[in-house]
Amino acid sequence: MARQSISFTQPNDEWLKNQVDNKEYASKSELVNDLIRQARKQQVQIDWIHAKLEKAEHSGFTNLSKEEILAEAKSSL
Repeated sequence: MARQSISFTQPNDEWLKNQVDNKEYASKSELVNDLIRQARKQQVQIDWIHAKLEKAEHSGFTNLSKEEILAEAKSSL
């Protein structure tokens, strides 16, 4: 595993210490790795949503009513 040296602001360092002191995590490194995993997972979700929005924007507009759009969406499930 690669070793890094990073600095934290005082509030962030205090928060990290509290998480370790409360036995939420065994070490600051474990916590930071977990936060990075969560951020990466969240980025995958954001990218998926962004791709769906781009596709929708390029598909054009519709003259269907809300009810018709909903019925069409339900029928495609």
